[in-house]
Amino acid sequence: MTSYEPSGDSGADPPYDAYDAVVLAGGAARRLGGADKPGVRVGGRALLDRVLTACADARTTVVVAGARPTARPVLWAREDPPGGGPLAALGAGLHHTTAEQTVVLSADLPFLGAATVRRLLSALRASDAEGVLLTDADGRDQPLVAAYRTQALRRELAALSTEQGSLTGLPLRRLTAALHLTRVPDPVASFDCDTWDDIATARARIREHGHVLDEWISAAKDELGIDLDVDTGILLDLARDAAHGVARPAAPLTTFLVGYAAAQAGGGPEAVAEATRKAVALALRWAAEADEAAGAKPGTDPDATPYTRPDAG
Repeated sequence: MTSYEPSGDSGADPPYDAYDAVVLAGGAARRLGGADKPGVRVGGRALLDRVLTACADARTTVVVAGARPTARPVLWAREDPPGGGPLAALGAGLHHTTAEQTVVLSADLPFLGAATVRRLLSALRASDAEGVLLTDADGRDQPLVAAYRTQALRRELAALSTEQGSLTGLPLRRLTAALHLTRVPDPVASFDCDTWDDIATARARIREHGHVLDEWISAAKDELGIDLDVDTGILLDLARDAAHGVARPAAPLTTFLVGYAAAQAGGGPEAVAEATRKAVALALRWAAEADEAAGAKPGTDPDATPYTRPDAG
């Protein structure tokens, strides 16, 4: 049985229960010439780390592959024998899960985000389906970008193991054909990197104007070990105001000082917002004085007059 859910988000996601995640990262990557695909970097981050960021709020995350350094702690598992295929790997990972819902992901999804994981879990919670998976741009099922009811996975994997004697070498469709699934179309989040052309496409897309800043901030937070969500818009406005009202080098220096002040105040989004508010007010006062000196009327919007400082460029 199948059904379909709309791909768009309609307002806030409903709450969802705790979940575990199983990430399959032990494939042979034959179409990449045997390269270490989970370690290939897109936007400066390993593909595996990008996927782990998307499921960072999982209660337990199990990566089925040989252990390696990752951006956050995970449990490691391995199918026996190694290289036994996705069903054998899933069975090995599922052994370490306890939550009623399990998100199953491949390690080569450069555009998967936390919002998509939430949407899958919310759709599963709101339906009587045994799993919710994404479909790609061609409408094909992507069973490794999905949320499942853990009991249903255990049931069908046990049945297949009994019937076939082992899960080794069995295709994923043997599992999905036995489950009641709901499909969610999403050509972006379901995009996976099987070839070097796919890698090149992913690397080019994240540098597009509409994506590059968010990608850079996410990569920088991972690299620095920062788990902090702030309103980047107010920081960009601060940088603009500091550059306009003081001097261009004031923009990066001021944002650094705001971060330092927020840390001194205990950190958190509220501390960043308060430090930013004070710095913006100061920058606007500087801008007003500069504009008055240039002949503008007091009280004029600083952005309404040309910025003529020598270092404005």
